[in-house]
Amino acid sequence: MTSELAAQAARLIEARGLQLDEAQARMLACLGDWLQARLRPSAWLRRPAAGAYLWGGVGRGKSLLLDALFQVAPLAKRRLHVHALLQDVQRRLLVHAGQADPLAQVADELAAEARLLFVDEFHVHDIGDAILLGRLLKPLFERDCILLLSSNYAPPALCPNPLYHSRFKPFAEVLQRRCLVLQMEAGIDYRCLGTQSWGRYLQQPASQLRRQLSHLPSVAHLPLQRRSLTLRGMDSRTLWLDFAALCQQPLASSDYLQLTERFAHFVIGELPALAQCSLDVQQRLINFVDIAYDSGRELWLQSEHDLATLCANVAHGDFVRTRSRLAQLRVDGPERLAC
Repeated sequence: MTSELAAQAARLIEARGLQLDEAQARMLACLGDWLQARLRPSAWLRRPAAGAYLWGGVGRGKSLLLDALFQVAPLAKRRLHVHALLQDVQRRLLVHAGQADPLAQVADELAAEARLLFVDEFHVHDIGDAILLGRLLKPLFERDCILLLSSNYAPPALCPNPLYHSRFKPFAEVLQRRCLVLQMEAGIDYRCLGTQSWGRYLQQPASQLRRQLSHLPSVAHLPLQRRSLTLRGMDSRTLWLDFAALCQQPLASSDYLQLTERFAHFVIGELPALAQCSLDVQQRLINFVDIAYDSGRELWLQSEHDLATLCANVAHGDFVRTRSRLAQLRVDGPERLAC
């Protein structure tokens, strides 16, 4: 029998005009049963897992299912993208610097604000971020915080860099021990079937983009936390800059979060074929697209390459998610990116 929470979440999804496939419906029922048992534990049954960790391929509806369950859960709750969680934790740590066990105090604050914490796209590549997130898990679980985590990676595959993987392994084991770990079955990437776009892909010369945006006030620089960003133009809604300025200097996810908090529309010009870029540059584009997409921002990308050529042979493991999201841009050019 499907739990009431799963039924409510299913109705919420249907109200958006979406229909779950069989694998998604089974997963939602499983998650709903778990959360209902977690909220109303029985004295006769084994205590449910402290959190749920849902992983699998891109575009399979992981965030859709968890977000629907999150919305119907009747308790104090908070949803964050993993980049936003990291920035929030680091900001709080600065407030408690010099005090005893500042991370425990951060966990106290997070658990007091929300008993249910949904962290979308849980992945870690930077070892500093990986250790910070890993060390945060145990005190959150100890404070009876319920975690919902979505990821493209199984817990043992998190922090895949072989130089650092062994250092994160104990935290991955905490996830496996304390969470209901579920794999979303492979299937259709539904992003590729969607009719709605979140921006435009402009296959055209840079000179044509400059003509299109000639109305935008010319602004040379925008100060960020530690750097100055070179711009093409800017107004209160739109930020226009070249790919080199956005991705070929050492900007952090916190910089991209700051930009998405201020601007609703981003125009990124002169994108090269991404396979020619270093892994660091590819990582910055992945981070920016993740943050802009999660924030609901409008994105325009301009390149002289078609979108398939732009995305061809990119080695970075996370780029499969970015490619799926770029396929949702409306292409102003000869072809759409195949999924």
